[in-house]
Amino acid sequence: MKLTGHSNTTSAPFYMEYPLLTALGLSMGPALSIGLGRFSYALFLPMMREDLHWSYFIAGLMNTGNAIGYLIGALSMAWLIKRFSVAQVFVAGGLIGNLFMALSGFFTDPTYFFICRLLIGIANTFVFAGGSVLAAQFTNLHPKQAGWLMGIYYAGGGLGIIIPSFLVPEMVQTGQTLDWAHPWQLAWYALAAICCLCLALMWFPAHNIPAVPPRTTASGKTSVRRYGYMVSAYVLFGMGYIGYMTFVIALLTQLGLTGTRLNIFYALLGMGVLASSRLWARALDRFKGGETLAIITLLMGVACLIPALISMLTQTTAHEPGWLITSTIYLSGMVFGSGVFAAVATTTVFVRNNLPQSQWVAGIAVFTSLFAVGQVVGPTLVGWVSDGPGGLSRGFVLSAGILLLCAVLSLLQKPLVQSSIQVSSQTEKN
Repeated sequence: MKLTGHSNTTSAPFYMEYPLLTALGLSMGPALSIGLGRFSYALFLPMMREDLHWSYFIAGLMNTGNAIGYLIGALSMAWLIKRFSVAQVFVAGGLIGNLFMALSGFFTDPTYFFICRLLIGIANTFVFAGGSVLAAQFTNLHPKQAGWLMGIYYAGGGLGIIIPSFLVPEMVQTGQTLDWAHPWQLAWYALAAICCLCLALMWFPAHNIPAVPPRTTASGKTSVRRYGYMVSAYVLFGMGYIGYMTFVIALLTQLGLTGTRLNIFYALLGMGVLASSRLWARALDRFKGGETLAIITLLMGVACLIPALISMLTQTTAHEPGWLITSTIYLSGMVFGSGVFAAVATTTVFVRNNLPQSQWVAGIAVFTSLFAVGQVVGPTLVGWVSDGPGGLSRGFVLSAGILLLCAVLSLLQKPLVQSSIQVSSQTEKN
């Protein structure tokens, strides 16, 4: 009897007693998979393009390869989770992605580098989408802090952006000092090492959160057509945001930003991501439809236009721009950064608020897959447009237009739960 009494007084699970630490641990998933695994390529693009004599189309194709991998990973996600746990898929994706991050430094041939980007995309989808399922389950256990904790999870991507902004230039400089033929290769190895640290930090919380219950029947499946505006908008978001994240460093280099100013821009973009956990917490808790995604992508569209307009209005790149122009560019980065992961969070929150818990894996898989379709098209399309008249500024105008259209479609999406309540009310009246 004493033993039984003692067991009843055991402490609460770690994820209940330490929600902040759990969220921070899970946030290493976006840091590893998106911040380091995907967005860091923007820092390499100008150096690799010049060193390896790539066109903008080829440079953009590398991120398209990453997005194709993301699509393959998204399509296989639900199948894998049926055979393994979400936590196992989450961690295994990190292990595989880290291996190919390191291998990225070995190749100069675009074909082999493309394959690395493809495989990183597949592996990191398991991390990001699997982490989104874990975050949905975790925040559901803390309803009063749900928006804030969800924001912390996605804000981890900001750390994955800030670290490369300082680490990559330092490693490239070290490679030059050591007289490496391709100094940027050392930076890939350094980022792979940071990814391993992220993996270690996310391991325990991933295996500590209880599993999402599986869907037992197909009869309760919610038709995607009921949230068609939301998924259509998310495809456009994938197309629009990735153009900015792929080519922004290249455009700013053309505008004359170099060295410290360029590093500050990328760091501020990452700080915008970190700030998003608080900035959008109330909206994520309040709105159940597509309203938050609409507001976010409207601001991101405007932020995307800023460097494009500056590029069109300033023809000289012989000197660094003045501080007024530089500050405006910094503002663009912070606004854009504050929306990148918050926009992704809106879909996870939408799934959590509008679908039964047993459909969360399937719902997140749908959003992830269609998002990947947009990312496949985005970099190549923007790169192709940027190779033509108008250069990168024209590609950024295209990205901004896509994001603004995304905002319009998002605004049309109404909550499914509200719709169901209205239907029930009408049925009772009849």
